[in-house]
Amino acid sequence: MRTPPWAALLLAVGTALLGAQAPDPPPPMNGTLTDVEGLLVGHAVRRERPTGCTVILAREGAVAGVDVRGAAPGTRETDLLNPLNTVQQVHAIVLAGGSAFGLDAATGVMSWLESEGIGFKVGPTRVPIVPAAILFDLGIGDARIRPDAACGREAAMAASAAAVPQGSVGAGAGATVGKLHGMARAMKGGVGSASIRLPNGIVVAALVAVNARGDVIDPTTGKVVAGVRTADGRHLADARELLRQGVPAPAPVAENTTLGVVATNATLTKSEASLVARMAHDGFARAIAPVHTPSDGDVIFALATGKQAGVADVGLIGALAADVTAQAIVNAVQRADPLPSLPSARTLVP
Repeated sequence: MRTPPWAALLLAVGTALLGAQAPDPPPPMNGTLTDVEGLLVGHAVRRERPTGCTVILAREGAVAGVDVRGAAPGTRETDLLNPLNTVQQVHAIVLAGGSAFGLDAATGVMSWLESEGIGFKVGPTRVPIVPAAILFDLGIGDARIRPDAACGREAAMAASAAAVPQGSVGAGAGATVGKLHGMARAMKGGVGSASIRLPNGIVVAALVAVNARGDVIDPTTGKVVAGVRTADGRHLADARELLRQGVPAPAPVAENTTLGVVATNATLTKSEASLVARMAHDGFARAIAPVHTPSDGDVIFALATGKQAGVADVGLIGALAADVTAQAIVNAVQRADPLPSLPSARTLVP
């Protein structure tokens, strides 16, 4: 008996459906910036001081934006990220200690990327696009030791997609917080990271090097996690209360600055990335008090790898960027290691 054409068609469809494989499940989250596909992170530390740098690599390029706050920034190539300007993608972001000297770390990253054949094609060569920002940590140890080109190259070579090490690493090696009443009452800062993935596959993540003049506040509880200590150095004083009481403090100096990178796998324009960076500063405001002061040069970069196609909800991504930024700040101080004269959140007796 001859098989009817419709029966053969049903058999073919059924076979195809039975043999079809379900979509691959998304990879497990590691809770850090490298949950954003296409980004690698590496640290380098000069422990003899300590100081260091952190490199975020986008080997395939990423759309970038930036938002600079505070009155004492130290940056490189941030004008290039203006949406009106020509270059559309960057290949790395560098965060470093060492004040303005630390901008040298970006030179080492550029050199390494060039050797890898990565960069914006210009005539016969490629020019890697590497914006950078620095924080002031020269008050810790020997100020003559600071991140240089070799430090940047080392961090770039160490970059991987593994979970980002947090605490007293990279740009956070010499970071401190709670300097409202000077270094004698400060605590240790560091590098922190956090991420979130939505059911539709959009990932938003942050990495922050926390070197704030203010205290770090856990926004979920409103409590100080690390910051200015009482005069005897044994307890947290709470900078918010000191400010409200008008307690005299030393004149501020430019020895601070918190640096952040927020990233997503969504597809964004430069204008949209800049808006995400702006919104992410809300995370600074939730987790640092006071923030964006005259002696802070706070900077947030935003990266979009475009691995997730389609029109992105920029407002949602920006709101989530603020959330993960705040969590990354808390993670930074909770995982920091103490120095001889600087306790950490883990070592200060409540």
